[in-house]
Amino acid sequence: MINNRKELVEKLIKLGYLKSINIINAFNQTPRENFISISLKEKAYFDSPLEIGFNQTISAPHMIAIMCEALDLKKGQKILEIGTGSGYHAAIVSKIIGNSGFIYTIERHDDLAVKAKENFKRLDIKNIKVCVGDGSEGLEEYKPYDRIYVTCAAPEIPQPLISQLKTYGQLLIPVGKLFCELILLKKEKNKIITNNLGGCAFVPLIGKYGHKD
Repeated sequence: MINNRKELVEKLIKLGYLKSINIINAFNQTPRENFISISLKEKAYFDSPLEIGFNQTISAPHMIAIMCEALDLKKGQKILEIGTGSGYHAAIVSKIIGNSGFIYTIERHDDLAVKAKENFKRLDIKNIKVCVGDGSEGLEEYKPYDRIYVTCAAPEIPQPLISQLKTYGQLLIPVGKLFCELILLKKEKNKIITNNLGGCAFVPLIGKYGHKD
């Protein structure tokens, strides 16, 4: 599995998805096979989404690489992740921001949240807190955040997420339904700047500010 992981990372570097040494190291240190079912382990290092139950998927590694690179993640940041899934994406981010940083991640499926917690405990990852709730409303309790990223597609950028972002913070979110656009939002003192990073495919964000279930 370790050799397969190294091969995938080398492929993502060659294709230009992975560029930053801290993100490359995080990918090399995070065992994707721990975040999927035993029946799919032989596909752990395929660069494709994989089913994790409840009509949810673990994202393709190249998409996680794109998102991590786009967010300009740094040591010590406070992060909000919308859509925990099985926890693979958060596990990678936890290594990028280091022990001085912290991730709050919210998942609407109780069973997936439990599995993610178990995965983090098994890998001794201590700078992630998993919450259950409507991710489209963000997580008011721990705001403001340096970075927010969303692992499912919203019909539009939810206003609560913008309001929970620090000034000069960044929000990365797929907008659309299934086939969507990846939007990077930067919150400056007196204005909001958005940049379209291109097309992508994600499961829909469900909730008050998401798509109808």
